[in-house]
Amino acid sequence: MKQDIELSIVLPCLNEELTVGLCVAKAVNFLKKNKIKGEVIVADNGSTDYSIKIAKKAGARIVKVEQKGYGSALRGGFEAAKGKFIIMADADDSYDLVNLMPFVKKLREGFDLVMGNRFKGGIKKGAMPWHHRYIGNPVLSFLGKLFFKTPANDFHCGLRGFTKAAIEKINLQTTGMELASEIVIKASILKMKVCEVPTTLSPDGRDRPPHLRSFRDGWRHLRFLLIYSPTWLFFYPGIALFFISGIISLALFFGPVNIGFRYIDFHTFIGTGTLMFLSINMISFATITRVYAYESKLLPNAPRFFSLFQYINLEKGLLVGATILLVGLALIIRALLLSANFEQIGFDASVRLVFGGSIAFITGTQIVLSSFVLSMLGLRTSNKKENV
Repeated sequence: MKQDIELSIVLPCLNEELTVGLCVAKAVNFLKKNKIKGEVIVADNGSTDYSIKIAKKAGARIVKVEQKGYGSALRGGFEAAKGKFIIMADADDSYDLVNLMPFVKKLREGFDLVMGNRFKGGIKKGAMPWHHRYIGNPVLSFLGKLFFKTPANDFHCGLRGFTKAAIEKINLQTTGMELASEIVIKASILKMKVCEVPTTLSPDGRDRPPHLRSFRDGWRHLRFLLIYSPTWLFFYPGIALFFISGIISLALFFGPVNIGFRYIDFHTFIGTGTLMFLSINMISFATITRVYAYESKLLPNAPRFFSLFQYINLEKGLLVGATILLVGLALIIRALLLSANFEQIGFDASVRLVFGGSIAFITGTQIVLSSFVLSMLGLRTSNKKENV
C-alpha cells in the first residue's frame, strides 16, 4: 500500500483547532480534484484543544510526536509518510493548499526539493510582519545563497516539497524552526536538484499569536547558517586577517615603517600582532569545527582538505608547533639576556623582541594544541586510513 501512495501532505500542529480542519479539507480536496493517490498527515506536537479530533474528522491521519518543537513535529510526520513525494505546510491556513500542482509537477520532473517563493507568488496584506518581509527573510536568504550556493530565494518558506528518498538522505537533526534552513542547506551540500515555484501567503486564521518568535528564531536560523559554514564563519575572515596583519607585523618587527603620511611603530605592531594571533585561532577553529561537523554527521560530505592528512599528521603538527614555540621562547630569552631592565637595547627594541617572541610562542602552542584536538577527533581520510 505504501508504494501506491504518491503524495503525503504533512502539517505540523500544536493547538490549531480554528484552522487545522480547514487546512486538512483543502489538502484532501486537492488530492481528489487532481486524482492523486495521497494522504494528509497531521503531526501533532501535544495539542490540548480539539485539533486532533477536528483533523481526524476532516480526513487526516494523525501522527503523535512527543518531542517538542516545530522541527520535531515535521520530522515525525516525514518519517510516518508513505508517499513517494512529501509536501509540508503549516496548519494555520496561511499557505495555499488548493494550488499544489506546481510542486507536484516539479517533483514528477525529477527535482529532489521544490521550494515555494512567497515574494514571487504574492504576500497579502497583514500576512507577514514588515521586519520579516524587508529585513529578516531577505538577509537570511541572501546569506544562505552566499554560503551554500542554493537557488532558493525564499529560504524560510514553510511550503515546500521533496521526495521521500531525499529527506531520508538529508538525515535531519534539528528540532526547532531551524529545520527549514537545514533542509535547504543539506540539499545544497548533497548537490540535490533544487528549484522554486511561486506561492502565495495569506494572513493566518489564528486567534492567538503565532508560535514563531521573531528575534529568537531569527537568531537560531542565523546561528545554524554560521555553524554549518565554518568556512565563512572562521576561515575566510581568518585567512584574510592573517595575511594583512601578518605582513604588517613582520615588517614592524624590524623597525618603524613610513606609510607616507606618518610612521607606524611598536604600538601598531602590538595591535597587528594581536590580530594575527586572533586570525590563527579562527583558522584553527575553522578546521576543527569542519572536521567535527563531518565526524558527527552534521555535515554529510568530507572536508576538501582531508586529502592533506595524507601528508600532515599529529607528529608533523607537533614538530611545526614546537619549532615556532621555541623560536618565540628564544626571542624572549634573548631580550632578557641583553639587559635586565631593557635599558641597553632600548625600549622600542625590547618591545619588539618580547612581543614578537610572545606571538610566536602563543602561535606554536596553538598549533600543538590544535594538532592534539584534531587527533582526538579521530581524523580519517576518504579511504578510511587513519593519519592523525
